[in-house]
Amino acid sequence: MATDIKAPSFPESVAEGTVAAWHKNTGDSVERDELIVEIETDKVVLEVVAPVAGILQEIKVQEGEVCDSEQVLGVLGVPKPETSFASEDESPDTVPDAVINESSTPASSDSVDLPTSDHEVKAPSFPESVAEGTVATWHKQPGEPVKRDELLVDIETDKVVLEVVAPADGTLKEIIVPEGTQVASEQVLATFSEGEASSVSGSLKTQETDEEAGAEQVGSVWLAPAARPLVAKHGLDPEKIKGTGKHGVILKQDVVDAINNGQAPYAAQSRQTASDPAAKSAGSTSAVTQSSVSTPGGERPEERVPMSRLRQTIAKRLVQAQQNAAMLTTYNEVDMSSVMALRSQYRDLFQKTHDIKLGFMGFFVKACTEALKRFPDVNASIDGSDIVYHGYQDIGVAVSTPRGLVVPVLRNTDTMKLADVESQIADFGKRGRDGKLGIDDMTGGTFTITNGGIFGSLLSTPIINPPQTAILGMHAIQERPIAVDGEVVIRPMMYVALSYDHRMIDGKDAVQFLVTVKNLLEDPARFLLNV
Repeated sequence: MATDIKAPSFPESVAEGTVAAWHKNTGDSVERDELIVEIETDKVVLEVVAPVAGILQEIKVQEGEVCDSEQVLGVLGVPKPETSFASEDESPDTVPDAVINESSTPASSDSVDLPTSDHEVKAPSFPESVAEGTVATWHKQPGEPVKRDELLVDIETDKVVLEVVAPADGTLKEIIVPEGTQVASEQVLATFSEGEASSVSGSLKTQETDEEAGAEQVGSVWLAPAARPLVAKHGLDPEKIKGTGKHGVILKQDVVDAINNGQAPYAAQSRQTASDPAAKSAGSTSAVTQSSVSTPGGERPEERVPMSRLRQTIAKRLVQAQQNAAMLTTYNEVDMSSVMALRSQYRDLFQKTHDIKLGFMGFFVKACTEALKRFPDVNASIDGSDIVYHGYQDIGVAVSTPRGLVVPVLRNTDTMKLADVESQIADFGKRGRDGKLGIDDMTGGTFTITNGGIFGSLLSTPIINPPQTAILGMHAIQERPIAVDGEVVIRPMMYVALSYDHRMIDGKDAVQFLVTVKNLLEDPARFLLNV
């Protein structure tokens, strides 16, 4: 059965690509996910990997030739199984009965010895903009059985967390790269034995027994070796975690479940001290340095941990934005009465119709979309000495995650309905918390909205997200006295802030843009009337 090798789906701004290099020739064998060909576009080099293992049968687009999005570049064939017999005259129909019986009879009634083959577990192919990653978490330990496509390890880059899954049913044989270690693109992380997961009945039980064998007592409970680093890393109280191992031993999965379910109790101190054996174990894999100083008032524990790649990238980009842009901020305030009344009136019907809650962000996205169409300079970006005007509105929405701030992008917001915006934002939030956002979700964007109001911020100065030239900051809604038609009334007010790059945007346009957003929000009917 033949499988087509297709070019990737090019982004909207990329019309075509050029076949830069074939890494395999016709007739070469190829492993699944092995690099086959590189496609060069005007922005990046895209890598095409084998969808299945097989033989490269045909190359349809040669090096140097132009290709379109998702065009068939070559054909991958499945290799024929090699069958050998005692002599050339024998055929499969004449194989001696003794051979058939010997190969088809299990050695015992309790186990079946299946053929195994070792595979290398490699890091994913990183995008061109990602130089390296860090092994964040191994979800399986050597000897543990795994199913095909089951998560093995997380690789943290400066943008997203990449997941590496099992290539087949089998057993994780050896971990070559421990947690906290930097890895390059396609570096070998571990070895994997295919077929061993189902070779022995009850192998999972055996594995758990082995895990429990090295358990160590901490206080009044027993911790398995794989569980101790997690407990120390997160500063948990093991005596409040329910163990499912034999005699109540706390296994690694027990700790993971407690953390994922939000039921992980913290220890009395913020972190274990360096004298704790579990803390030492954690420090050996995650480069955590802990210390405590005894004083008359008690211990004053300190902990030094490596900054995550995402946090390093956030810090770097924010500093660059302030150093490289002529950033200025203008402020205004919005009377949220109309939006809140509309939201209150249609909240239940909206949720019943669209199966999503009606929030405030959807109104701001639609208001900013309309304002961006009226002020194209605010929707533009700077590329070197060039100004790039975008004929579309892709709005990034800042999302807070346990790993830090990320900005997934809503594409073509001009064509999105309010329900589509709210649904997409809710999906971004969920996937952000679960670490499931991909690089494609966070690339591009012509404008950004950030909402510090959900954390209680009354006023702030947002920092531009390069190469964009403006960002809108939302804040908390607070009832304040204001003058309306000569009378003092109490209204729900929100301060809004627009930070902009003065190299690109004049103060007049920035102020008028923000006033337009204010007017649209204070009279949402303008969305429908386009006025």
